[in-house]
Amino acid sequence: MRVLFRKLRPLLLPAMLLSLVLMTAQALAQAVPTPQTMIPAPPQIAAKSWFLMDANSGRVLVEHNADERLPPASLTKLMTAYLVERELDRGNISMDDMVRVSENAWRTGGSKMFIEVDTEVSIRDLLYGIIIASGNDASVAVAEHLAGGEAPFADLMNQHATRLGLHNTNFTNSTGLPHPEQYSSARDMALLSQYIINDYPEHYAVYAEKYFTYSDIRQPNRNRLLWRDPTVDGLKTGWTTEAGYGLVASAMRDDMRLISVVMGTSSEESRAQETQKLLSYGFRYYETLNLYEQGAVLNTPRIWGGERNELRVGVDENVFMTVPRARNQELGARLDINQDISAPVNQGDRVGTLEVRLGDDIVGEQALVALESIEEGNIFKQLFDQVRRFFSNLIGGWFG
Repeated sequence: MRVLFRKLRPLLLPAMLLSLVLMTAQALAQAVPTPQTMIPAPPQIAAKSWFLMDANSGRVLVEHNADERLPPASLTKLMTAYLVERELDRGNISMDDMVRVSENAWRTGGSKMFIEVDTEVSIRDLLYGIIIASGNDASVAVAEHLAGGEAPFADLMNQHATRLGLHNTNFTNSTGLPHPEQYSSARDMALLSQYIINDYPEHYAVYAEKYFTYSDIRQPNRNRLLWRDPTVDGLKTGWTTEAGYGLVASAMRDDMRLISVVMGTSSEESRAQETQKLLSYGFRYYETLNLYEQGAVLNTPRIWGGERNELRVGVDENVFMTVPRARNQELGARLDINQDISAPVNQGDRVGTLEVRLGDDIVGEQALVALESIEEGNIFKQLFDQVRRFFSNLIGGWFG
Protein backbone atom coordinates (compact mmCIF):
# COMPACT_ATOMS: atom_id res chain seq x y z
CA MET A 1 0.00 0.00 0.00
CA ARG A 2 2.81 2.42 0.86
CA VAL A 3 4.55 1.60 -2.39
CA LEU A 4 1.31 2.27 -4.31
CA PHE A 5 0.79 5.63 -2.55
CA ARG A 6 4.35 6.69 -3.40
CA LYS A 7 3.71 5.86 -7.03
CA LEU A 8 0.35 7.74 -7.13
CA ARG A 9 1.47 10.77 -5.05
CA PRO A 10 2.71 12.77 -8.09
CA LEU A 11 -0.76 12.42 -9.60
CA LEU A 12 -2.78 12.98 -6.42
CA LEU A 13 -1.13 16.23 -5.32
CA PRO A 14 -2.11 18.29 -8.39
CA ALA A 15 -5.68 16.93 -8.18
CA MET A 16 -5.90 17.87 -4.48
CA LEU A 17 -4.52 21.35 -5.17
CA LEU A 18 -7.01 21.86 -8.01
CA SER A 19 -9.88 20.77 -5.78
CA LEU A 20 -8.73 23.15 -3.05
CA VAL A 21 -8.54 26.06 -5.53
CA LEU A 22 -12.06 25.34 -6.84
CA MET A 23 -13.50 25.13 -3.32
CA THR A 24 -11.84 28.43 -2.35
CA ALA A 25 -13.12 30.17 -5.49
CA GLN A 26 -16.63 28.88 -4.84
CA ALA A 27 -16.52 30.14 -1.25
CA LEU A 28 -15.30 33.56 -2.37
CA ALA A 29 -18.03 33.77 -5.00
CA GLN A 30 -20.65 33.04 -2.36
CA ALA A 31 -19.15 35.61 0.00
CA VAL A 32 -19.05 38.49 -2.52
CA PRO A 33 -22.52 40.02 -3.08
CA THR A 34 -23.85 40.58 -6.56
CA PRO A 35 -23.08 44.20 -7.48
CA GLN A 36 -26.04 46.54 -7.85
CA THR A 37 -26.52 48.88 -10.77
CA MET A 38 -24.04 51.72 -10.43
CA ILE A 39 -25.54 55.19 -10.91
CA PRO A 40 -23.13 58.09 -11.44
CA ALA A 41 -23.64 61.54 -10.00
CA PRO A 42 -26.11 63.63 -12.02
CA PRO A 43 -24.63 65.82 -14.76
CA GLN A 44 -23.74 69.41 -14.00
CA ILE A 45 -25.99 71.76 -15.91
CA ALA A 46 -25.08 75.24 -17.15
CA ALA A 47 -28.19 76.96 -15.78
CA LYS A 48 -29.40 78.82 -12.70
CA SER A 49 -31.74 75.99 -11.73
CA TRP A 50 -32.83 72.64 -13.12
CA PHE A 51 -35.18 69.79 -12.33
CA LEU A 52 -35.94 66.29 -13.62
CA MET A 53 -38.90 64.13 -12.60
CA ASP A 54 -40.95 61.19 -13.78
CA ALA A 55 -44.36 62.35 -14.99
CA ASN A 56 -46.24 59.29 -13.71
CA SER A 57 -44.63 58.39 -10.40
CA GLY A 58 -43.66 61.95 -9.52
CA ARG A 59 -40.21 60.81 -8.39
CA VAL A 60 -37.59 63.54 -8.53
CA LEU A 61 -34.40 62.26 -10.19
CA VAL A 62 -32.28 65.43 -10.36
CA GLU A 63 -32.68 68.90 -8.89
CA HIS A 64 -30.60 72.02 -8.27
CA ASN A 65 -31.97 75.28 -6.88
CA ALA A 66 -35.35 73.82 -7.80
CA ASP A 67 -37.31 76.15 -5.49
CA GLU A 68 -35.45 79.36 -6.34
CA ARG A 69 -37.86 82.06 -7.50
CA LEU A 70 -36.82 83.17 -10.97
CA PRO A 71 -38.49 85.15 -13.76
CA PRO A 72 -40.25 82.54 -15.91
CA ALA A 73 -40.50 84.56 -19.15
CA SER A 74 -42.73 82.73 -21.64
CA LEU A 75 -42.83 79.58 -19.49
CA THR A 76 -45.68 81.59 -17.95
CA LYS A 77 -47.76 80.61 -20.98
CA LEU A 78 -47.93 77.05 -19.66
CA MET A 79 -50.44 78.30 -17.08
CA THR A 80 -52.24 80.40 -19.69
CA ALA A 81 -52.60 77.35 -21.93
CA TYR A 82 -53.56 75.14 -18.97
CA LEU A 83 -56.49 77.42 -18.12
CA VAL A 84 -57.68 77.39 -21.73
CA GLU A 85 -57.48 73.57 -21.76
CA ARG A 86 -59.34 73.42 -18.46
CA GLU A 87 -62.18 75.57 -19.78
CA LEU A 88 -62.34 73.42 -22.91
CA ASP A 89 -62.49 70.26 -20.82
CA ARG A 90 -65.28 71.66 -18.65
CA GLY A 91 -67.29 72.64 -21.71
CA ASN A 92 -67.27 76.37 -20.92
CA ILE A 93 -65.66 77.19 -24.27
CA SER A 94 -65.07 75.31 -27.51
CA MET A 95 -62.26 75.28 -30.04
CA ASP A 96 -64.53 76.99 -32.56
CA ASP A 97 -65.50 79.90 -30.31
CA MET A 98 -64.46 83.22 -31.84
CA VAL A 99 -62.59 85.89 -29.85
CA ARG A 100 -62.55 89.53 -30.89
CA VAL A 101 -59.06 91.03 -30.75
CA SER A 102 -58.77 94.20 -28.72
CA GLU A 103 -56.34 97.01 -29.43
CA ASN A 104 -54.65 96.18 -26.12
CA ALA A 105 -53.97 92.61 -27.24
CA TRP A 106 -52.85 93.76 -30.68
CA ARG A 107 -50.38 96.29 -29.22
CA THR A 108 -48.74 93.82 -26.81
CA GLY A 109 -45.00 93.70 -27.50
CA GLY A 110 -42.60 90.79 -27.71
CA SER A 111 -43.24 87.56 -29.61
CA LYS A 112 -46.46 87.61 -31.63
CA MET A 113 -48.96 85.44 -33.39
CA PHE A 114 -49.76 88.54 -35.52
CA ILE A 115 -53.49 88.80 -34.89
CA GLU A 116 -55.15 92.01 -36.11
CA VAL A 117 -57.22 94.44 -34.07
CA ASP A 118 -61.02 94.10 -34.36
CA THR A 119 -60.75 90.72 -36.11
CA GLU A 120 -62.15 87.48 -34.73
CA VAL A 121 -59.85 84.55 -34.02
CA SER A 122 -60.85 81.05 -32.94
CA ILE A 123 -59.86 79.60 -29.59
CA ARG A 124 -58.11 76.85 -31.54
CA ASP A 125 -55.85 79.31 -33.34
CA LEU A 126 -55.17 81.27 -30.17
CA LEU A 127 -54.20 78.12 -28.27
CA TYR A 128 -51.83 77.09 -31.06
CA GLY A 129 -50.49 80.62 -31.18
CA ILE A 130 -49.77 80.60 -27.44
CA ILE A 131 -48.07 77.20 -27.37
CA ILE A 132 -46.19 77.09 -30.68
CA ALA A 133 -45.60 80.74 -31.65
CA SER A 134 -45.44 81.95 -28.03
CA GLY A 135 -47.72 84.81 -28.99
CA ASN A 136 -48.05 87.51 -26.36
CA ASP A 137 -50.92 89.00 -28.35
CA ALA A 138 -52.73 85.65 -28.31
CA SER A 139 -52.19 85.30 -24.55
CA VAL A 140 -53.71 88.73 -23.84
CA ALA A 141 -56.65 88.03 -26.16
CA VAL A 142 -57.39 84.80 -24.27
CA ALA A 143 -57.02 86.51 -20.89
CA GLU A 144 -59.49 89.20 -21.88
CA HIS A 145 -61.93 86.63 -23.28
CA LEU A 146 -61.87 84.32 -20.24
CA ALA A 147 -61.60 86.84 -17.41
CA GLY A 148 -62.29 90.30 -18.84
CA GLY A 149 -58.69 91.49 -18.62
CA GLU A 150 -55.14 90.56 -17.69
CA ALA A 151 -55.39 91.57 -14.03
CA PRO A 152 -58.38 89.32 -13.22
CA PHE A 153 -56.87 86.57 -15.39
CA ALA A 154 -53.60 86.78 -13.42
CA ASP A 155 -55.64 86.45 -10.24
CA LEU A 156 -57.23 83.32 -11.71
CA MET A 157 -53.77 82.00 -12.62
CA ASN A 158 -52.60 82.46 -9.02
CA GLN A 159 -55.66 80.75 -7.59
CA HIS A 160 -54.91 77.71 -9.71
CA ALA A 161 -51.22 77.88 -8.85
CA THR A 162 -52.24 77.58 -5.19
CA ARG A 163 -54.65 74.74 -5.97
CA LEU A 164 -51.94 72.82 -7.81
CA GLY A 165 -49.36 73.29 -5.05
CA LEU A 166 -47.05 75.70 -6.90
CA HIS A 167 -45.61 77.28 -3.77
CA ASN A 168 -42.97 79.47 -5.41
CA THR A 169 -45.03 80.96 -8.21
CA ASN A 170 -46.79 84.28 -8.67
CA PHE A 171 -48.23 85.68 -11.89
CA THR A 172 -48.98 89.27 -12.80
CA ASN A 173 -49.70 88.72 -16.49
CA SER A 174 -50.54 86.00 -19.01
CA THR A 175 -47.49 86.48 -21.22
CA GLY A 176 -44.35 86.30 -19.08
CA LEU A 177 -43.28 89.84 -19.98
CA PRO A 178 -40.99 91.15 -17.22
CA HIS A 179 -42.53 92.27 -13.94
CA PRO A 180 -40.82 92.38 -10.51
CA GLU A 181 -43.62 90.35 -8.90
CA GLN A 182 -43.78 87.65 -11.59
CA TYR A 183 -41.78 84.57 -10.66
CA SER A 184 -41.79 80.80 -10.61
CA SER A 185 -39.41 77.90 -9.96
CA ALA A 186 -38.12 74.87 -11.82
CA ARG A 187 -40.07 72.53 -9.54
CA ASP A 188 -43.31 74.46 -10.01
CA MET A 189 -42.94 74.50 -13.79
CA ALA A 190 -42.42 70.73 -13.78
CA LEU A 191 -45.48 70.17 -11.59
CA LEU A 192 -47.60 72.40 -13.82
CA SER A 193 -46.41 70.44 -16.86
CA GLN A 194 -47.30 67.19 -15.12
CA TYR A 195 -50.88 68.44 -14.70
CA ILE A 196 -51.02 69.55 -18.35
CA ILE A 197 -49.90 66.12 -19.53
CA ASN A 198 -52.01 64.01 -17.19
CA ASP A 199 -55.16 66.12 -16.86
CA TYR A 200 -55.74 67.07 -20.48
CA PRO A 201 -53.98 64.52 -22.70
CA GLU A 202 -56.34 65.22 -25.60
CA HIS A 203 -54.76 68.68 -25.97
CA TYR A 204 -51.17 67.70 -25.30
CA ALA A 205 -50.38 66.89 -28.96
CA VAL A 206 -50.30 70.64 -29.69
CA TYR A 207 -47.04 70.98 -27.76
CA ALA A 208 -45.28 68.67 -30.23
CA GLU A 209 -46.26 70.68 -33.34
CA LYS A 210 -43.18 72.06 -35.08
CA TYR A 211 -44.86 74.86 -37.01
CA PHE A 212 -47.91 77.08 -36.84
CA THR A 213 -49.22 79.21 -39.67
CA TYR A 214 -51.63 82.09 -39.16
CA SER A 215 -52.47 84.83 -41.64
CA ASP A 216 -49.91 83.31 -44.07
CA ILE A 217 -47.13 83.73 -41.48
CA ARG A 218 -45.40 80.43 -40.69
CA GLN A 219 -43.56 80.29 -37.37
CA PRO A 220 -41.46 77.43 -35.96
CA ASN A 221 -41.69 76.03 -32.47
CA ARG A 222 -38.67 77.32 -30.56
CA ASN A 223 -38.11 73.96 -28.86
CA ARG A 224 -35.15 72.65 -30.88
CA LEU A 225 -35.40 69.19 -29.34
CA LEU A 226 -38.56 68.51 -31.35
CA TRP A 227 -36.26 68.22 -34.38
CA ARG A 228 -33.36 66.45 -32.66
CA ASP A 229 -35.04 63.85 -30.47
CA PRO A 230 -38.16 62.02 -31.71
CA THR A 231 -39.10 61.09 -28.15
CA VAL A 232 -39.48 64.76 -27.12
CA ASP A 233 -43.06 66.02 -27.54
CA GLY A 234 -43.28 69.27 -25.53
CA LEU A 235 -43.56 71.65 -23.81
CA LYS A 236 -42.45 75.33 -23.84
CA THR A 237 -39.52 77.70 -24.22
CA GLY A 238 -38.99 81.11 -22.65
CA TRP A 239 -36.60 84.04 -22.90
CA THR A 240 -36.14 87.57 -21.65
CA THR A 241 -32.96 89.47 -20.92
CA GLU A 242 -33.69 89.18 -17.21
CA ALA A 243 -34.67 85.50 -17.21
CA GLY A 244 -32.17 84.14 -19.71
CA TYR A 245 -33.17 81.10 -21.76
CA GLY A 246 -35.47 78.48 -20.27
CA LEU A 247 -37.01 75.25 -21.49
CA VAL A 248 -39.59 72.88 -20.05
CA ALA A 249 -39.42 69.62 -22.00
CA SER A 250 -41.00 66.21 -21.85
CA ALA A 251 -40.03 62.96 -23.56
CA MET A 252 -41.38 59.43 -23.55
CA ARG A 253 -39.36 56.26 -24.11
CA ASP A 254 -40.62 52.71 -23.52
CA ASP A 255 -43.69 53.87 -21.55
CA MET A 256 -41.54 56.06 -19.29
CA ARG A 257 -42.22 59.81 -19.45
CA LEU A 258 -39.81 62.37 -18.00
CA ILE A 259 -40.26 66.11 -17.48
CA SER A 260 -37.19 68.36 -17.38
CA VAL A 261 -36.80 72.05 -16.61
CA VAL A 262 -33.82 74.34 -17.12
CA MET A 263 -34.02 78.03 -16.22
CA GLY A 264 -31.43 80.73 -16.76
CA THR A 265 -29.24 79.23 -19.48
CA SER A 266 -27.13 81.39 -21.80
CA SER A 267 -28.58 80.66 -25.25
CA GLU A 268 -31.13 78.74 -27.30
CA GLU A 269 -28.52 76.10 -28.04
CA SER A 270 -27.48 75.84 -24.40
CA ARG A 271 -31.01 75.24 -23.12
CA ALA A 272 -31.43 72.45 -25.68
CA GLN A 273 -28.11 70.80 -24.86
CA GLU A 274 -28.54 71.03 -21.09
CA THR A 275 -32.06 69.61 -21.33
CA GLN A 276 -30.74 66.70 -23.41
CA LYS A 277 -28.21 65.94 -20.68
CA LEU A 278 -30.95 65.68 -18.07
CA LEU A 279 -33.22 63.50 -20.20
CA SER A 280 -30.39 61.18 -21.26
CA TYR A 281 -29.33 60.70 -17.64
CA GLY A 282 -32.86 59.89 -16.48
CA PHE A 283 -33.63 57.40 -19.24
CA ARG A 284 -30.21 55.74 -19.02
CA TYR A 285 -30.20 54.99 -15.32
CA TYR A 286 -33.87 54.73 -14.26
CA GLU A 287 -37.03 52.94 -15.28
CA THR A 288 -40.66 53.41 -14.30
CA LEU A 289 -42.91 50.43 -13.62
CA ASN A 290 -46.70 50.33 -13.45
CA LEU A 291 -47.04 48.12 -10.38
CA TYR A 292 -50.82 48.10 -9.99
CA GLU A 293 -53.66 49.16 -12.26
CA GLN A 294 -56.46 51.39 -11.09
CA GLY A 295 -59.38 49.26 -9.95
CA ALA A 296 -57.43 45.99 -9.80
CA VAL A 297 -58.55 43.76 -6.88
CA LEU A 298 -55.57 43.29 -4.55
CA ASN A 299 -57.36 41.57 -1.66
CA THR A 300 -60.79 40.54 -0.38
CA PRO A 301 -60.82 40.97 3.42
CA ARG A 302 -63.69 39.92 5.69
CA ILE A 303 -66.40 42.51 6.24
CA TRP A 304 -68.78 42.19 9.19
CA GLY A 305 -72.51 42.84 9.19
CA GLY A 306 -72.78 43.37 5.46
CA GLU A 307 -74.85 41.97 2.64
CA ARG A 308 -71.75 40.05 1.60
CA ASN A 309 -68.86 38.64 3.60
CA GLU A 310 -65.97 39.87 1.47
CA LEU A 311 -64.95 43.35 0.33
CA ARG A 312 -62.95 43.92 -2.83
CA VAL A 313 -59.99 46.17 -2.04
CA GLY A 314 -57.54 47.90 -4.39
CA VAL A 315 -56.17 51.28 -5.48
CA ASP A 316 -58.14 54.11 -7.06
CA GLU A 317 -55.32 55.19 -9.38
CA ASN A 318 -52.45 53.52 -11.20
CA VAL A 319 -49.44 52.94 -8.97
CA PHE A 320 -46.17 53.84 -10.70
CA MET A 321 -42.72 53.45 -9.22
CA THR A 322 -39.44 54.82 -10.61
CA VAL A 323 -36.38 52.79 -9.63
CA PRO A 324 -32.77 52.40 -10.74
CA ARG A 325 -32.55 50.11 -13.75
CA ALA A 326 -32.07 46.39 -13.06
CA ARG A 327 -33.36 46.70 -9.48
CA ASN A 328 -37.00 45.96 -10.22
CA GLN A 329 -36.62 42.47 -8.71
CA GLU A 330 -35.95 44.13 -5.37
CA LEU A 331 -39.39 45.73 -5.34
CA GLY A 332 -41.87 44.32 -2.86
CA ALA A 333 -45.27 45.32 -1.56
CA ARG A 334 -47.14 44.88 1.71
CA LEU A 335 -50.87 45.35 2.22
CA ASP A 336 -51.78 46.79 5.61
CA ILE A 337 -55.58 46.31 5.73
CA ASN A 338 -57.81 47.33 8.60
CA GLN A 339 -58.54 44.22 10.65
CA ASP A 340 -62.09 45.06 11.67
CA ILE A 341 -64.11 46.34 8.71
CA SER A 342 -67.84 46.76 9.29
CA ALA A 343 -70.69 47.56 6.93
CA PRO A 344 -71.78 49.92 5.58
CA VAL A 345 -68.77 50.72 3.38
CA ASN A 346 -68.86 53.15 0.47
CA GLN A 347 -66.84 52.76 -2.69
CA GLY A 348 -63.67 54.82 -2.30
CA ASP A 349 -63.51 54.55 1.51
CA ARG A 350 -59.95 54.07 2.73
CA VAL A 351 -59.47 50.67 4.33
CA GLY A 352 -55.69 50.38 4.54
CA THR A 353 -52.32 51.22 3.01
CA LEU A 354 -50.23 49.74 0.22
CA GLU A 355 -46.55 49.99 1.13
CA VAL A 356 -43.94 49.60 -1.62
CA ARG A 357 -40.35 48.73 -0.74
CA LEU A 358 -37.11 48.68 -2.69
CA GLY A 359 -34.93 46.33 -0.73
CA ASP A 360 -35.19 47.53 2.88
CA ASP A 361 -36.31 51.06 1.99
CA ILE A 362 -39.91 52.25 1.80
CA VAL A 363 -40.15 54.05 -1.55
CA GLY A 364 -43.90 54.63 -1.79
CA GLU A 365 -47.24 54.44 -0.06
CA GLN A 366 -50.72 54.41 -1.56
CA ALA A 367 -54.17 54.33 0.01
CA LEU A 368 -56.07 51.05 -0.24
CA VAL A 369 -59.73 51.74 -0.90
CA ALA A 370 -62.98 49.84 -1.17
CA LEU A 371 -63.67 49.12 -4.82
CA GLU A 372 -67.38 48.66 -4.14
CA SER A 373 -70.10 49.73 -1.75
CA ILE A 374 -71.55 47.17 0.65
CA GLU A 375 -74.71 47.95 2.61
CA GLU A 376 -75.64 46.51 5.98
CA GLY A 377 -77.22 43.07 5.94
CA ASN A 378 -80.57 42.31 7.53
CA ILE A 379 -80.93 42.15 11.31
CA PHE A 380 -80.33 38.40 11.43
CA LYS A 381 -77.13 38.72 9.37
CA GLN A 382 -75.88 41.50 11.65
CA LEU A 383 -76.60 39.51 14.83
CA PHE A 384 -75.01 36.38 13.38
CA ASP A 385 -71.86 38.33 12.39
CA GLN A 386 -71.66 39.94 15.84
CA VAL A 387 -71.51 36.49 17.41
CA ARG A 388 -68.96 35.27 14.88
CA ARG A 389 -66.83 38.39 15.36
CA PHE A 390 -66.91 37.95 19.14
CA PHE A 391 -65.60 34.40 18.96
CA SER A 392 -63.13 35.30 16.21
CA ASN A 393 -61.64 38.07 18.38
CA LEU A 394 -61.72 35.80 21.41
CA ILE A 395 -59.82 33.04 19.65
CA GLY A 396 -57.46 35.60 18.17
CA GLY A 397 -56.81 36.95 21.66
CA TRP A 398 -55.97 33.49 22.95
CA PHE A 399 -53.53 32.71 20.18
CA GLY A 400 -52.33 36.21 19.21
